[in-house]
Amino acid sequence: MIYDFPDDFLSKRKCNLQSAISNQQFILALDIGTSSLRAMLFDEQARAVPGVETQIKYEWRTTPDGGAEFDADEILGYAERAIDELLVKAGDRAKSIVAVASDSLVSNILGVDETGHAVTLVYTYADTRCAREIDELRKRFDERVTHQRVGTLFHTSYQPARFLWLAQTYPDLFKRVRWWMSLGEYFLFRWTGQRACSYSVASWAGLLNRQELAWDKELLAALPITVDQLSPLVDHDQPVGTLRTEYANRWSALRAAKWFPTVGDGAVANVGSGCVDTTRTTLTIGTSSALRVTYPRGTCDIPWGLWSYCVSRELELIGGALSEGGSLFKWMRETLTVGTNIEVELAALEPDAHGLTVLPFLTGERAPNWNADARAAIVGLSLTTKPIEILRAGLESVAYRLGLIFELLRGAVPDARQVIASGGALVGSRVWTQIITDTLGVPVLASAEPEATIRGTALLALKAVGVIDSLSDLPAQTGVVILPDAARHEIYKCAMERQKRLYNRVVGV
Repeated sequence: MIYDFPDDFLSKRKCNLQSAISNQQFILALDIGTSSLRAMLFDEQARAVPGVETQIKYEWRTTPDGGAEFDADEILGYAERAIDELLVKAGDRAKSIVAVASDSLVSNILGVDETGHAVTLVYTYADTRCAREIDELRKRFDERVTHQRVGTLFHTSYQPARFLWLAQTYPDLFKRVRWWMSLGEYFLFRWTGQRACSYSVASWAGLLNRQELAWDKELLAALPITVDQLSPLVDHDQPVGTLRTEYANRWSALRAAKWFPTVGDGAVANVGSGCVDTTRTTLTIGTSSALRVTYPRGTCDIPWGLWSYCVSRELELIGGALSEGGSLFKWMRETLTVGTNIEVELAALEPDAHGLTVLPFLTGERAPNWNADARAAIVGLSLTTKPIEILRAGLESVAYRLGLIFELLRGAVPDARQVIASGGALVGSRVWTQIITDTLGVPVLASAEPEATIRGTALLALKAVGVIDSLSDLPAQTGVVILPDAARHEIYKCAMERQKRLYNRVVGV
C-alpha cells in the first residue's frame, strides 16, 4: 500500500523532532582515563545517546626507574579533539547541552607556569620514583593521626612524597612552577581561565583535611609548596566559569553550558554503578582495581590499610585499591606465549592447581600494606609449568589482594553485603570474575551499565543542574548474579594464606 502524505507532512515531522530535541537537556561527559580519553553525550535519564561518542587511545610513558607519566598538552589535544568530534556527531542536540562534566584518573599532578602552560610532565599514581621520600614523611608525622585526618597513608601514589621528590630531583624546574594542578584542572584552566579543584580530586592527592574540607595545613607546612600554588577548593556542583573567547568561538554550542570541576574516576564509578549508600560495595577492575563503599561523610573511622576519599561535601568513599588489574592481565598476555583461546584455556584449569604463588606488584603495593618498594614475584615454577598456568596464577593473585581489602571493608561497613562488579577487565573475562567471586565468597552482581564510570559523571552533573533531586533517582541497570562456589572458596582461602606467608618473607610487613 502506498500512502499519499500531504506536502507539509515531512517538514512538520522534522519540526516536531527538533522541538523534542530542544526541550531535552544533555550532558557532555569526559572520562580522562589511564589508557584512553572518551567523550559521550547523556540524556536526562543518564542514558548514553547512541552514536554520539568519541574515544582516543594512548599510553603513559614508563621509565626504568619507576616513572609513569603523560605529556599534559598531548592529552589536552586529545580532549579538545574529542569535544570537536562529539559536537559534530551531536548535531542539533549540541545546542541543548547544559553542562560539561569530567572524571579523571586521580592522584596525578603537573606544574604550570605564569603563562598558564604546563612546564612538567603529568606524574601519575603509578610513578614510584618518590619511594625514598616516604621514610622522610614518616619521621616527621604520626602516620596514624595523619591517616584519619586526610584519609590516606604515605605512599608514592600521593602528592606529599612526590612534591619532596620533585623539589630534590628537579630543583630548577620546580622553581619555574607557579601552580600545581591535576590533569582535569589543567584542562578547565586552559578552557575557562579559572583554577578549581574538587574535594574529590583533592582528597585523592592525599592533601585534603577531611574534617575541614580544606588543604591540610600541617602537611603543607612540611612541603616545598605554598597553599596559593594549589587551586581553590570547590564541590563538584559548583560551576568553574565560562569559556574563554578562543574556545567559545570554537565550541559555540557550549557557550551557555556550565563547566563543572573534574571528579575522581573511582568516586563516579560507585555513583554510576548505583552504589550510593552503605549497603553496596563496588568492585571495579580496569587498568587498576578497587573495592569501595559510599557512606555519609564523617560517620566512619578508617581502618588501617584502607583510604577514604571525598565524593562531595556530603559523601565519602571508603575502600582500597591495587595498582594491578587489567594492567597485570595485559602485561602477562604480552609477555607470556599464550594462545588465542585464553578464556577457554583458563576455564579448563582447576583453582590453584598450578602450584604457583604470585605477588602481583609490578608497580609497588597500595592497599592494604602500602609498600611502594614491593615488587612482583612468582614462586613454584618448574619445567612443567605452562604459560597459561602462570596467567591463571596471576589473576588469582589479584583476587587474593582484593580479598584482603574486602575483609577490612566488611569490618568497617558491615551493612555493605552486596557486591556490584564493573570495569572493562571484568567484562572481558568471565573466568576472572568467577575467580574473584569464589575468593570473596559472596554473590557478585554484574553491572549492566557498559560505561558505569562516565555515567556516574553524568549523574552528578544532572543533579548539579537540577534535573534530578537524588543520585538514586535513576537506578543503575544490573545483570547476572554470579554465585560463589563453596569448595573453591575454601581452596582460595588456603591459597590466600600461602600468599600472605610469601609476602612476609619477600616483602615484609
